[in-house]
Amino acid sequence: MSDIKACLFDLDGVLVDTARYHYIAWRELAEELGFVFTEQDNERLKGVSRAASLNILLEIGGITLGEDEKARLAEQKNNRYVEYIAKMDSSEILPGALDFLQECRTSGIKVALGSASKNAMTILNNTGLTPYFDAIIDGTHTSAAKPDPEVFLLGAKALDTVPAHCVVFEDAAAGILAASRAGMRSVGIGSPETLGEATLVVPSLQQLTVATLKESFATV
Repeated sequence: MSDIKACLFDLDGVLVDTARYHYIAWRELAEELGFVFTEQDNERLKGVSRAASLNILLEIGGITLGEDEKARLAEQKNNRYVEYIAKMDSSEILPGALDFLQECRTSGIKVALGSASKNAMTILNNTGLTPYFDAIIDGTHTSAAKPDPEVFLLGAKALDTVPAHCVVFEDAAAGILAASRAGMRSVGIGSPETLGEATLVVPSLQQLTVATLKESFATV
């Protein structure tokens, strides 16, 4: 199979522990609207845009709202989330993530971010991860949410690398599907039960090195 020339990373749940802040902010919003939003419900929001996430939340609560009110609630949720991530630092980089990013760079593999988050730069700057990326494609650069492959195709273009030479790292089923639609191989970070469509699944980047990645993909 084609050599690995580039690695494209989702942010939340792959490199940093921000997923819990999303959940807390959505849960608080649901409580204000009068219903319970569980961690299991939150799984449906992983890798999904803010607007689409709000629609799912309202569906769970059985609530129908106009577009203006939905825009207001989405902004309210984001403001709460931003308050949480403003206090982040390097301690919230997930185990193994920094070592793997460093190894990619020393191995000559290009690195890009492919995230739906419009707050990605705040997170990257606060955690000190910004210098490890050759390209950053976030929610401010895209018009379509995962599982649309747009974010990863833009990342490959920014890295001047064809999709067949790219590997996507994702913790959400929607992101794995987006990678497949982009013509890229993928590594699921998490559980095989939810990420079974990925080319390879590992519990975290702590279990992975560039050498083991290349070995795993040698015949894929």
